[in-house]
Amino acid sequence: MTTDSPVLVLGSASPARLETLRRAGVEPVVVVSGVDESQVADLAPAALAGALARLKALAVVDRAEVPPGALVLGCDSVLELDGQAFGKPADPAEAAARWRTMRGRSGVLHSGHSLHDTASGASAEATVSTTVHFAEVSDREIADYVATGEPLHVAGAFTIDGFGGAFITRIEGDHHNVVGLSLPRLRELVAELGHSWTGLWSPAR
Repeated sequence: MTTDSPVLVLGSASPARLETLRRAGVEPVVVVSGVDESQVADLAPAALAGALARLKALAVVDRAEVPPGALVLGCDSVLELDGQAFGKPADPAEAAARWRTMRGRSGVLHSGHSLHDTASGASAEATVSTTVHFAEVSDREIADYVATGEPLHVAGAFTIDGFGGAFITRIEGDHHNVVGLSLPRLRELVAELGHSWTGLWSPAR
């Protein structure tokens, strides 16, 4: 186990992932990958989440904004429903249609994590899956929710840490994963690369 405290670089524009890390004591450097997600297709939902996470991490690793020796994290989430993968809806109409399909049912939220150590060149990856049970929401509730704009910016057209939280009745698995980043699994990936999770805590710097 190394004793250094590398900087964590988050290769994601997601404010929810950033806030999750901050609440866990980690203040990452944010470098948005800018990856075109449409270039990856024809994969099962879990595999798609993992492939996109890897693509986003690799798009950031060599960027000038990445501090020397940093750990670079790429993440991506997709919702699996009826065997299909759903990312962010294209527009309000698609978000509303998605919710009419999801209500009263359950789906699986897959979040891929790809962590790269720029000092050693090593990497560690995992995809974490959490089952999400949706409430039997009304058409009015769907319309009001879509009008907030929230579902247009997130995989599966819902969040658990915002307006959408009231429409989720139960989850099975890691609730952080539903936000898009599994803290317990990330801690294990950091350890796989020879670093200490607590060494990433901001007060330790």
